[in-house]
Amino acid sequence: MSDPTGSAGFRYGPWDGGPDPLAYPFDVAGALDEMSEHILDGRTPREALDALLRRGTNQRRGLEDLRRQVERRRREARARGRLDGTLEQVRELLDTAVGQERAQLFPDPSDDARLREAELDALPADPARAVNALSTYEWRSSQARETFEKISDLLRREVLDTQFRGMKQVLENATPQDMARVTEMLGALNDMLEADARGEHIDDAFANFMRSFGDFFPENPQSLDELVDSLARRAAAAARLLAGLSPQQRQELADLMASAMADLGMAAELSRLQQALRAARPDLGWDRRSRFRDPMTGDTALGLGEATSVLEELAELDELAAALSQDYPGASLDDVDPDAVARALGRDAIDDLRTLQQIEKELERQGFLTRNAGKLELTPRAVRRIGQSALSRIFQRMDARGRGDHDSRDAGAAGEPTGTSRPWHFGDTQPIDVVRTVRNAVLRAGPSGPDGAVGLEVGDFEVTETERRSSAAVCLLVDLSYSMALRGTWGVAKSTALALHTLISTKFPQDTIHLVGFSDYARLLRPVELAGLDSEVVQGTNLQHALMIAGRLLSRYPDSEPVVLIITDGEPTAHLMRNGTPSFSWPPVPETLELTLAEVDRLTRRGATINVFMLDDEPRLVQFVDEVVRRNGGRMLSPDPGALGRYVVRDYLRARGGRRRTTG
Repeated sequence: MSDPTGSAGFRYGPWDGGPDPLAYPFDVAGALDEMSEHILDGRTPREALDALLRRGTNQRRGLEDLRRQVERRRREARARGRLDGTLEQVRELLDTAVGQERAQLFPDPSDDARLREAELDALPADPARAVNALSTYEWRSSQARETFEKISDLLRREVLDTQFRGMKQVLENATPQDMARVTEMLGALNDMLEADARGEHIDDAFANFMRSFGDFFPENPQSLDELVDSLARRAAAAARLLAGLSPQQRQELADLMASAMADLGMAAELSRLQQALRAARPDLGWDRRSRFRDPMTGDTALGLGEATSVLEELAELDELAAALSQDYPGASLDDVDPDAVARALGRDAIDDLRTLQQIEKELERQGFLTRNAGKLELTPRAVRRIGQSALSRIFQRMDARGRGDHDSRDAGAAGEPTGTSRPWHFGDTQPIDVVRTVRNAVLRAGPSGPDGAVGLEVGDFEVTETERRSSAAVCLLVDLSYSMALRGTWGVAKSTALALHTLISTKFPQDTIHLVGFSDYARLLRPVELAGLDSEVVQGTNLQHALMIAGRLLSRYPDSEPVVLIITDGEPTAHLMRNGTPSFSWPPVPETLELTLAEVDRLTRRGATINVFMLDDEPRLVQFVDEVVRRNGGRMLSPDPGALGRYVVRDYLRARGGRRRTTG
């Protein structure tokens, strides 16, 4: 802030006036935390990000809120009036003109007056044919003639307004010179469009056109593409307007429009323009009706230009709603037109949209998301944060019940101090003995200098010796079969696996954990892969293969205590044949159960403890797990799926707490 002394400098201090003005508009790490809720419930990173974009962040509205506002705007637009207003106006003017003429003829007793009345009586009911029949009628009433001429003026202005927004007001009380200039503009526009279609360079032509006729285009297009897009969208809306009328109304209106334009010599130029615009933007759905059977619900009769504007707005709102829904192949937030959002919802909505568009980019830029062959994946950094979130969730629930471990900073330390120390060696993880380290420096270099500083060298450092806990090698086998998703247990299984991996890797680094997923096959899973994994739509629960992999992994750690934890909701229904392919059968064949139990026996001989967490109480599964426990001596646990994480973590901590300690 500025210096109050009036000097030329500035002084700075902590910001205490509300939100940090230099902070990013949204919290990327917070966005990941919100995504983690969905990922831990079993969704993929793409699904979790889409859910976040639909719901929005704490500061900004999401796609669903924006889309609901678009729907409200669409209902409001539909309620503005009916599409047949021009026909109604023509009928009213026609009836008025005929009534004024009859009033002029009635007092006249001549035969000519009676013939004229007969001619008026014989007018067709169709307004277009009636107007055409009266085009050569010699009016007796000057008022009737003026009223009838208003029909032609109205039609000319309405027709031009369907193509050029605002033309109805511009051409009110237009002179013949004004109409001639419109015809000149149409010719120049068509010549420019045809030159562009031939591939000619038209930048100069466009600049000259806008200098001459820019007043006809209040939206002020900056290029021919912008001009064509604006004209094509309006022309397509006018075409949909006609398609939305009844066949009789459509024919009557088309005849009236053609007659009005023929009088001015504009029919050919307008037809030429329509063809050019259709060729330039065939994607606008020119001939389809509005998505609503009755697109307009209001009582007000709208003129052609007004109705076209409403339908143009409805078309833009339709496109905007579809883009915001993001439910089509290849959908991207970049498809959402910011200008359309601003027109429909205001400037604040632009800020919301830009925030949503930046979330994915910022998650990638800050190292939380990456792309692999076009697929969105979590990075190790993101998985660590999500794992911590899963672990915190479990500990909170454990603490809420008054038992279990807690999130302590010294958890997983090498052991309790023995009271002795030794010189520090590279790679030591034991805590530094500060007192002995400083004493060594003083004995080596003498008393400290006048400033009280003591210089330390590498040889001065000593570490506190501690008891070393025995290490464990843990294999967590997670069922990936589709039944987990059907029963709603896949999410808690994924969350539990990530939480246990985070607990062991961060708080008990002397232990080792491997994650193995199994369905028809089994495979070793990296935490990054597990976090982004969905349940697999395959048949088979190949626990035999998973136990084989666990055995190979545990053999790498002969000095560690082997532990196997199994999370499943079904009995084994698949095994590997001699050629390495899986064999599936339900109910399981005896060979599948025999081969699976053989792997249990092999692990038991290696001294591994097998604990099974059953997520279903199906009798055949209970019978199989009973046999596993009998052979191995491990435990069978049948937690509620929502409590799975607490059971698994508590089981690991319980086993670790009872593990023997050796002094090292």
